[in-house]
Amino acid sequence: MHALARAQRSLQGLLEAVMGISSNLELPGVLRRIVRTAMELVGARYGAMGVLDESGEFLSEFIPLGLNSQELNDLSGVELPRGRGLLGHLIHHPEPLRVVDIGRHPESAGFPPGHPPMRSLLGVAVSVRGRVYGNLYLSERKDGKAFDAHDEGVILALAGTAGVAIENARLYQQVRTSSEQFQRLLLPQLLDLDPFEACTIYRPASAPGHLGGDWYDAVKLADDSCVAIIGDVVGHDLKAAAAMSQIRSMLRALSFDGRTDPSAALSRLDRIMHATGDHTITTACVARIKPHGDGWTLHWSNAGHPPPLVLLPNGQVSYLEAEPGLPLGVDAEAPRPDHSYALPPDSTVIMYTDGLVERHDEPLDRGLDSLAVTAYRHAGEPVHELCSALADHHPSDGHDDMAVLVLRTPGHPRTSTCTHS
Repeated sequence: MHALARAQRSLQGLLEAVMGISSNLELPGVLRRIVRTAMELVGARYGAMGVLDESGEFLSEFIPLGLNSQELNDLSGVELPRGRGLLGHLIHHPEPLRVVDIGRHPESAGFPPGHPPMRSLLGVAVSVRGRVYGNLYLSERKDGKAFDAHDEGVILALAGTAGVAIENARLYQQVRTSSEQFQRLLLPQLLDLDPFEACTIYRPASAPGHLGGDWYDAVKLADDSCVAIIGDVVGHDLKAAAAMSQIRSMLRALSFDGRTDPSAALSRLDRIMHATGDHTITTACVARIKPHGDGWTLHWSNAGHPPPLVLLPNGQVSYLEAEPGLPLGVDAEAPRPDHSYALPPDSTVIMYTDGLVERHDEPLDRGLDSLAVTAYRHAGEPVHELCSALADHHPSDGHDDMAVLVLRTPGHPRTSTCTHS
């Protein structure tokens, strides 16, 4: 009865472990979760995961758990294991290994100075797609007994699940990296905006394989004005990303002649999209900053996009609240208003997509208020530091892409352009 009860407990624990490990898609978290779960399943005080290098001969990574602060301090400065002694035996002989007394095993290489005493060992290989990915090591059952055949069976079952979880995490990382690289290829490299200072940041959503329609753009015109654009195509797939690239290119072309007002550029784009059968819903804001006397004038038109945020050199922070207009793709004949705002030298204009401020569990106003506070705190910093602060301390929940464009008007000294992503 005792053996049956133990088996039932182990099976239940294993099922719960499978669910817990599979719910994590970040590889470092998966590896630590596997080690922690293995320790709990067999009551081990110490556990570790050794990840093999490309050659499969040595350990490239070693993740130990169970060491207390004093033990960690004693091992400070000691090189992590590379895969010699019993660890090396398991690498070259990936069958399960149970050792009652590590020091008596003929292949034991001993422990480095400061290493806590360990006698028993249970090691199993973890395979991913038929190739050994690494090894799971456990030492010292808390009840003082040696690891037995039941422990070995439980950890072997866990190792099979671990291989699947590791492969899922690796695929997740590959998809996320590929999606992000593709998205960044669609975004423009800012042209020379001197004497304006500009900085941009794009960050993808947290979801795997997420493609978005967020973009930014800025061009300097022949009359020393500067056009800044921010936009967001509705959708989170390849279609949205492709539409974003087309719309961005058309809007840049429409803004380049220097004679088209922001509202006219948006209206013409809307009509082109309608005429070509493209009914993609898109929000966008086009702003043109023109020299005016000793300062600048900001002319802008908004197609359903969050309002620009302005930082004045005296520290004042305010949103350019005005009639937003309809998003593109809704009604191509709807009128689009233009607005204007006087900017002194060294003013900063922040344009962004809703992924920077939106949370599904809070009103949008709360995110906008938080963004304004962050901007105020970093208002005096260089544009690249301000841009990074806005992205690093964003109030959103991370479920959507975010794009930020920060543009600073020239003061008396001429400054060079910075781009950052």
